[in-house]
Amino acid sequence: MSSRRVKALRSIEAVGREAVALARQAVLIHRDVTVVMPQARAGEDVVVFVHGLFATAGVLRPLREQIEQHTGARTATFTYLSGPSIERIAERLSELLRALPAGIRIHLVGHSVGGLVSRWYVQELGGDPRVVQTISIGTPFGGTSRARLFPAPVGRDIVPGSFLLSRLRRTAHLGVPHFSIAGADDQVVPDGALFAVGDGIVIEGCGHNGLVYHPRTMSSVVGKVRAVQAAAAACDALAQVG
Repeated sequence: MSSRRVKALRSIEAVGREAVALARQAVLIHRDVTVVMPQARAGEDVVVFVHGLFATAGVLRPLREQIEQHTGARTATFTYLSGPSIERIAERLSELLRALPAGIRIHLVGHSVGGLVSRWYVQELGGDPRVVQTISIGTPFGGTSRARLFPAPVGRDIVPGSFLLSRLRRTAHLGVPHFSIAGADDQVVPDGALFAVGDGIVIEGCGHNGLVYHPRTMSSVVGKVRAVQAAAAACDALAQVG
């Protein structure tokens, strides 16, 4: 099969995934509009999800359920209005994290601008020693030209070459480890979804919203949480031997 035909088939697959993802989000968007705060204890993992624009935390519920089922981690979310700057949303994230108990390990997972919120928090707002990693899904680290159609503070933040994006690139080496997930057929963030530091993957035949529900996205996030859990268990075992 020619490369052109393969590319065409992947584009069709991406369109189908986007249609299904948007229908799924329409069903889920009314959920989790208030803060979801887990009953976590010291030594446990809490995965905090930050949704993208024009959505709610509810659209991430399937991913949250996969994390809880396959890692045993607790999950937390909050919903914000579309419009405020990335910094303002990061301040909301900071409020939620302050309410979580001491002694836990925090994983930040953000879809679209949610990934920018997570990185701004760890790089520019002082972060939190409990945060062990950040994971982004379809995040416009390189900006998106579509932001020019949204004349609000958050839109100005994600215009290519914005102060916020430039600042994140300059201080990318600071903070905690990062893992990027990008879609090869993402029409909202066609490039620049891989952060300046850390590992990342590109999922073929997948667009911006389809990434949230793609099996490889879910397995990758599960794997990253499990890796931290395994490392923590190994450290505990060594401490007991010592």
